[in-house]
Amino acid sequence: MSKSLRVVIAEDNYLVREGTRRLLEDSNEVEVVAAVGTADELLDAVDRLAPDAVLTDIRMPPGHDMEGIHAAHQIRARHPQVGVVVLSQHADEAYAFQLLKGGTAGLAYLLKERVGDTDELLRALRETIAGRSVIDPIVVEALLASRARLAHSPLATLTPRETDVLREMAQGKTNAAVAQSLSISESAVEKYGNAIFSKLGLSEEAQVHRRVAAVLTFLRESH
Repeated sequence: MSKSLRVVIAEDNYLVREGTRRLLEDSNEVEVVAAVGTADELLDAVDRLAPDAVLTDIRMPPGHDMEGIHAAHQIRARHPQVGVVVLSQHADEAYAFQLLKGGTAGLAYLLKERVGDTDELLRALRETIAGRSVIDPIVVEALLASRARLAHSPLATLTPRETDVLREMAQGKTNAAVAQSLSISESAVEKYGNAIFSKLGLSEEAQVHRRVAAVLTFLRESH
C-alpha cells in the first residue's frame, strides 16, 4: 500500500472544509494534518507541519480576493517540495494566469466542483507533489478562448509604436503631450493616429470622436 499523503486544507467555509476533509480521509490515501480557514493559518501550518501538499481555496479572509494564490506562491518559494492545488468557484482565466504566470511546476488549478471526484483530486495532489501541473479542462478552454479573442482583436494589427501612441492617448494626452512623452514629432503622432483609426475601422468622423472610440477599444480589449 502506498504511503498516505499528508495534506493541509485551507477553506474558510466550515462545511466545505470539513466535507473535503472527510472525502480525502475516506479514500484511505490521505492524512489531513490541518484544516484551516485563512491564508495566514495556511502558511503557518505548512511551516510547522511540512505536508506533502496543500489544497486551498482562492478567496479567503481577510480580503476574499486572491489570498489562496498569494499563499500558493509563498509556499512554492519557501517549500518547493510541497505541491499546491488551488480550487476556484469559477473558470476564471485571470485567476489561472495569476497562479501560473511565474511557472507551473507543482501547481494545480481545479474547479471546486471537482472536490466530489476523489480520484481526480488525488491525481492532482500526486501530480503537484511530483513537480508537475494540472489545469482543469474547463479552465483550459477559458484560457484558449481568451487567447483567441486577443488574436482576433483589431489591436493585434497595430505596430508596437502605434500601440505606444494609443496607450498614451488612453491616458487623456493631447497629440503634443504624446509627442513629448514618446520623443517624436507632433506630425508623427498625427500620422500614427490616422493609421490606428484606419486599422481599428473607425470612419472619417470628427477627430475627437475617432480618438475616443480608439481609446475605448484599447481599454476594452487590452484589459
